Amino acid sequence: MARPLEGKVALVTGASRGIGRAIAERLAADGALVAVHYGSNRGAADETVGSIEAAGGKAFAVGANLAASDGVTTLYAALDKELQARNGSTALDILVNNAGIAPFVSFEDTTEEVLDEIYAVNVRSVFFISQQGAKRLRDGGRIVNISSGVVRTPFVDVAAYSALKAPLDNLTKTLAVLLGPRGITVNAVSPGAIETDMGAFLKDPAVAEGIKSKQALKRIGQAEDIADVVGFLAGLESRWVTGQVIEASGGSALTF
Repeated sequence: MARPLEGKVALVTGASRGIGRAIAERLAADGALVAVHYGSNRGAADETVGSIEAAGGKAFAVGANLAASDGVTTLYAALDKELQARNGSTALDILVNNAGIAPFVSFEDTTEEVLDEIYAVNVRSVFFISQQGAKRLRDGGRIVNISSGVVRTPFVDVAAYSALKAPLDNLTKTLAVLLGPRGITVNAVSPGAIETDMGAFLKDPAVAEGIKSKQALKRIGQAEDIADVVGFLAGLESRWVTGQVIEASGGSALTF
């Protein structure tokens, strides 16, 4: 079977579980060597690496707390060391900014500490991971940012998260222009409701039915639904697609 990413190197942040894990597994199945980033759960990251290797792929884990001021520095120090040992080079081909947090805190109860942590992980770290990643990306590389459907239709119960996902869409377009001369494409994928740990609220049948009632496709999304879109954007077939935000939500809230 063809492995279109054979010889490529990918970094996927927040890849120990959920959407990130599915993305890491998809890119590895396509032949890439995948750096599986985790924030604190090394065991889950090792499980992801084990799953990839059991399927014949190549992966390794790198840890860094992206909420910390030195999180990006820590991430790249670990990544560079591992890649240098494996490949004799720190070059990357694919960067997937997936890591994010979404604390279910109401607008009224959102504190400065909560807002600052969401900003640190969901915005600041993505900016600086991309900045450092761009220095390591080979010409013709790929950046994929995982945005959210809440940018278009905000979720009022998580006002801070909804507001702080929007900057990723803007950054995606900016980086597409800045990195385009090097043949690097930059796109975002905007998931709708996905059955992951972060989407635990979907276990409530009433909530799940309410979500499906607003979708054109009547089912709850799976992590693999997003991973397959990322797989396309990471591959050769997407070479003429850049600066785009691709919503993968099953057609959520298309009409009033």
